Amino acid sequence: MKSTVLSLFLCITIFSCKNEIKLKDDGMTNNDSLALIERAQGIHKRVITLDTHCDIDIKNFTDSINYTQNLESQVNLPKMKTGGLDVAWFVVYTGQDTLTDEGFKNAYDNAMSKFDAIHKLVNEIAPDEIEMATTSDDVRRIDKSGKKVAMIGIENGFPVGNDIANVEKFYNLGARYMSLAHNGHSQLSDSNTGEEDEIWLHNGLSDLGKEVISEMNRLGMMIDVSHPSKEAMIQMIQLSKAPIIASHSAARALCDHSRNLDDDQLELMKQNGGVIQTVAFQTYLNTEKNNAREKAIKSIREAVADSLDTKWYDWSELSQFDKAAQEIYFEKRATIRRLADEKTNKINGFAAKVNVQDFVDHIDYLVEKIGLKHVGISSDFDGGGGVDGWSDASETFNVTLELVRRGYTEEQIEMLWSGNLLRVLDEVEAVAKSLQ
Repeated sequence: MKSTVLSLFLCITIFSCKNEIKLKDDGMTNNDSLALIERAQGIHKRVITLDTHCDIDIKNFTDSINYTQNLESQVNLPKMKTGGLDVAWFVVYTGQDTLTDEGFKNAYDNAMSKFDAIHKLVNEIAPDEIEMATTSDDVRRIDKSGKKVAMIGIENGFPVGNDIANVEKFYNLGARYMSLAHNGHSQLSDSNTGEEDEIWLHNGLSDLGKEVISEMNRLGMMIDVSHPSKEAMIQMIQLSKAPIIASHSAARALCDHSRNLDDDQLELMKQNGGVIQTVAFQTYLNTEKNNAREKAIKSIREAVADSLDTKWYDWSELSQFDKAAQEIYFEKRATIRRLADEKTNKINGFAAKVNVQDFVDHIDYLVEKIGLKHVGISSDFDGGGGVDGWSDASETFNVTLELVRRGYTEEQIEMLWSGNLLRVLDEVEAVAKSLQ
């Protein structure tokens, strides 16, 4: 009887919160009281939900194919409205390549194409639905108007090249955070990937990288330490006059991956006044659980791929392909993954996915370790992120629901979703004004 009443309740109330809130039936929902779900919906409606890391593909920013449509992308306007995601930080990402004039030019051109795509979305494609923000005041004003909010972060300082003037150019285009490296050492900073072979290019930051830190402080751009090496992060904190962020990382104590922050780094983050935006990336949350599922599902993916007249390639195998071939295959790969997942849903006892509960376990750990004011939320959607229960922006409410289940108050949830990150943005701007 309770299940029937709950289903009816959800059908009636699910549309009362930030357009349409998609509730994930994760096997726990039917155990929640009606009052708990209603309270979670109310909180989700009132707080500003902000995700600091959403990758983009410029192919989805054209006149005919764009974010006004419910595309296969994990983030777009229909999915943001369905899940009640208010603010998406769209990422200007550039993969690491050769540290040559040609490499720098290609990186700069790639970055500019993504800046152009984001600006086209807010200025031409959907100006009535989404607006660009560069300050916390902008965020609150735009959210109050009923529009969605776009912000810009840069993943990898590689496009800066050897011209520090590009930092200000990117700032003027709306970028409000930047990481100085990605997977592979850049001209500015060593990457966390150096842990694999213990080969370092700069032993932290290069001289130019140190100048870029000062320039980011002067301008009011947040320094992102999610991808750089631990030594680079330490040097950034020593040099920076403003708080820093980790735009999409998790706790290394719970999952030993070089992309996560260990307890020493977390303490540095706390002392610096910064914030770590906990990332919903399966491999960074529970590697053991993720690997067990990947092993179990591989044969199913291979069979699905065969039925589509193609092959299944793991990430390690894809690295052997050139970029053009990778891009062509990515769409097929997403389809194969989806169809394979559908098959496993019908198999009782199949290896479990990393889920929202695993994600919030990291939030719990970080809150206990360094305090709630230093913890936030990110997805890494369309860049490999997503967990069962928060697989795309349409399921954003499920994060709030899990936080409510665990006893977080509305004030605390507001801080996690946006308050802490916007506080750091304000403090970085204040430092910039004092320097200018």
